Amino acid sequence: MTSPGELERTLRENLRGEIDFGAAARALTTMDASNYRRVPVGVVAPRDADDVAAALTVCAEAGVPVLPRGGGTSIAGQATGVGVVLDLTRHMNTLVSVDPEARTAVVHPGLVLDRLRDAVRPYGLTFGPDPSTHSRCTLGGMIGNNACGAHSVAWGTTADNVTELAVTTYGGTSHRIGTGWAGTPDGLRELITGHLGPLRTGMPPGFSRRISGYGGLDALLPEHGVQVARAFCGSEGTLGVVTEAVVRLVETPRAPVLAVLGYADESAAAEAAAGLLPHGPLTVEGMAQDLVGDTAARLPRGGAWLFVEMPDEGAARALLRAADAVDRALVTDPAEQRALWRIREDAAGAASRMPDGGMAWPGWEDCAVPPARLGAYLREFRALLAAHGLRGSPYGHFGEGCVHVRIDFDLVSAPGIARFRTFSEELADLVVAHGGSLSGEHGDGQARAELLPKMYGPDLIRLFGAYKDVWDPAGGMNPGTLVRPARLDENLRFAVLPATPFAGEIARCVGVAKCRTTDPGGASVMCPSYRVTGEERHSTRGRARLLHEMLAGEIVTDGWRSTEVAEALDLCLACKGCRSDCPVGVDMATYKAEFLHHHWAGRIRPLSHYTLGGLPDWLRLIARLRAAGAVDALARRVPVPGLDRERGGRLPELAREPFTRWWARQPGAAKGASGPDRASGPGGAVTLWPDTFTQYLNPAAGRAATQVLRAAGLSVEVPTAGRVCCGLTYVSTGRLDRARTVLRRTLDTLGEPAGPVVVLEPSCAAALRADLPALLPDDPRAARLAGAVRTFAETLEEYAPAWRPPHLDRKVVGQTHCHQHAVLGDGPDRRLRERAGLTGELSGGCCGLAGNFGFEPGHHEVSVACAEEQLLPALRAAPPDALIQADGFSCRTQIAQLGGARARHLAELLAEGL
Repeated sequence: MTSPGELERTLRENLRGEIDFGAAARALTTMDASNYRRVPVGVVAPRDADDVAAALTVCAEAGVPVLPRGGGTSIAGQATGVGVVLDLTRHMNTLVSVDPEARTAVVHPGLVLDRLRDAVRPYGLTFGPDPSTHSRCTLGGMIGNNACGAHSVAWGTTADNVTELAVTTYGGTSHRIGTGWAGTPDGLRELITGHLGPLRTGMPPGFSRRISGYGGLDALLPEHGVQVARAFCGSEGTLGVVTEAVVRLVETPRAPVLAVLGYADESAAAEAAAGLLPHGPLTVEGMAQDLVGDTAARLPRGGAWLFVEMPDEGAARALLRAADAVDRALVTDPAEQRALWRIREDAAGAASRMPDGGMAWPGWEDCAVPPARLGAYLREFRALLAAHGLRGSPYGHFGEGCVHVRIDFDLVSAPGIARFRTFSEELADLVVAHGGSLSGEHGDGQARAELLPKMYGPDLIRLFGAYKDVWDPAGGMNPGTLVRPARLDENLRFAVLPATPFAGEIARCVGVAKCRTTDPGGASVMCPSYRVTGEERHSTRGRARLLHEMLAGEIVTDGWRSTEVAEALDLCLACKGCRSDCPVGVDMATYKAEFLHHHWAGRIRPLSHYTLGGLPDWLRLIARLRAAGAVDALARRVPVPGLDRERGGRLPELAREPFTRWWARQPGAAKGASGPDRASGPGGAVTLWPDTFTQYLNPAAGRAATQVLRAAGLSVEVPTAGRVCCGLTYVSTGRLDRARTVLRRTLDTLGEPAGPVVVLEPSCAAALRADLPALLPDDPRAARLAGAVRTFAETLEEYAPAWRPPHLDRKVVGQTHCHQHAVLGDGPDRRLRERAGLTGELSGGCCGLAGNFGFEPGHHEVSVACAEEQLLPALRAAPPDALIQADGFSCRTQIAQLGGARARHLAELLAEGL
């Protein structure tokens, strides 16, 4: 076999696209969204079909396997492989054309589904199949898995919506297939005509979700019209590479309505689902209490629910009258419908977390049975789980009998893996006994292909092998998948990890790739650097994969000193958006801090780690010397070492009088009170935290907060005897030992706070609430302080509920701090703004400055691009008299430097109106 170096050189000589055999590229593609891991030789990003043909020719001559890959969201392992990975998302991601009259579109395989849907929406059209990963899955991947989604009861599977395919096979031969034998490889027609009997009588009874194996092979029967493109769908990259597809489009309902039906339990909901199909629903989705959790309060009474989307309100009301449900609700508002659908779309991640914090894993994610058998199947499935001591929360497409579930398998220990195998074999028997399919929409991959003989029998399995060999006689396309498969309990991705808490955290990333969405709309923050660069290594998943491989040590071999990991994490803004937006709560900001802690241990760090990372110490020294004016004057002439020159190499202007110095001048401050007019209202005393940013850079926010809190009937105390600091800048630069020292000193200084601790800076509040107890888990004072922390708005809502803020009656724009979004929540802030007559929404996403990130050399371009996603356009579109709010000092700085406007803390806006 050709060596990797020779293969790489030959590919470079013959292709125009990118060829990357480096450690980072390989590490990023070892896994998909499954339990499996396989190490490729290299990654190729072809520019077009000619590049694909060249790559397949070169690889066939070298005897190296090929794996086509889209968004990498497959959950059965079919998007992992040895050999060369073809990344079809980088260049082959375009919508070629749309024919609204014919209701068709021509697409390249790397096109993300939502981009197609966005493009055809003006014509009143959409692509019917819609997996929950619609914001990042690709059309090529959907064809490979024969994906379905929630609307398949109305519009079918991907195979039902594909008319033609351009396919290139291993060795470089191109085929154009549709209906009829034209364009098919030699021997295919003869193979099918020689096996008409088994295809007619041996295939399991047909129902819409028979996706497993080459389950569409009977589409080649003459009585079915010899639908070659349809039969190709679901082949999981084992036959050839799709380079272009002609797909059908369907008319989008003008005003769909959601009917939510409550049932006593899961079985009752499952048994009711099939009876709703004659009403013509667009979707019939089911989920039970153990998945919905606290959001059940927003749903009708019951222990399980069906979400039934109908094309219009009249049809929905007729359904409600006919449904035998415990309770029901009709949802016509589109925003409320989207909010409820988000519960369903995030279920793949939510189902990965058990109530006790443990993780559940894919592997038996989408079995399907005929809808009429679903209730009985679910009862037996729950019993099988219990018999093996396993837990999982089923949900899914009840209208088509397709059930998703993640199960808390132990995939690390030998007994746990043995139980995984035994359970898998018994569940396969159960599915087949109910006339079902091992896969109902995600494909078999490595997770279930070994068990396909239980479903199809030996004759059809041999036919599947012959079918594969007609298309791929050399066996180079995605070997080990579907035909002659790998065992379901080998290549498990957990086997390579050390048994450490950090490794357990990294393994949390299940790869559903919600971080890969490029849509900046809405309140989501994750993942700003990926949306700017579009590179996998800058997504949360990509960084998690690199850390996984760093710990494994097979591809990334220099451990914590890894340059590949360091480069990927360099553009992580530590926005913490993934902590809340990732369905499984991956916290890359924390992982980055841990990595930097080890990466720079015993070495001289970058200058920014000392200047920006040590900012509290520097600012305190400047204040003690009363040198703020001199330092500002010097910084205007001489750039500060370690700061980005494109921002002028200087920090924002320093306050001439720190907040605590102003506080000390107030009457009664020496006694720790708020002055002689100290309020003694029902709310009692609050401690106002003098965070570094309020203390040295924007004392006006502290003064305003003092005024408002007093007006609300609260007495204010400020710790001035000693130094208190949340340690944020040390955490963000990975100086964790220094952070622990600072936090212990803070706890010693503060003592036991009386009442809530009001923290004006969201990033500091988030550090105290989340990082403090994580860094000092054995100090009970840390947990008590974390529990006492309140934001400004939380304090007023909780401790002064009867207070009425001044009515400002103004439009407001600005930025919700990303740490507030991720850790603290902004519900109280929204309600406070509403009571104050501040109308409008603050921007989601990230401002792009993100503490030290935007000031560090090399980050300016990404920092500005992040601001241009939502923040700066919102500022430009705002009316001239709009108020600008940003509670985070970084956000205010970014607005001032890039938007040329002055933003203020909410406390300042309210104080002005008093």
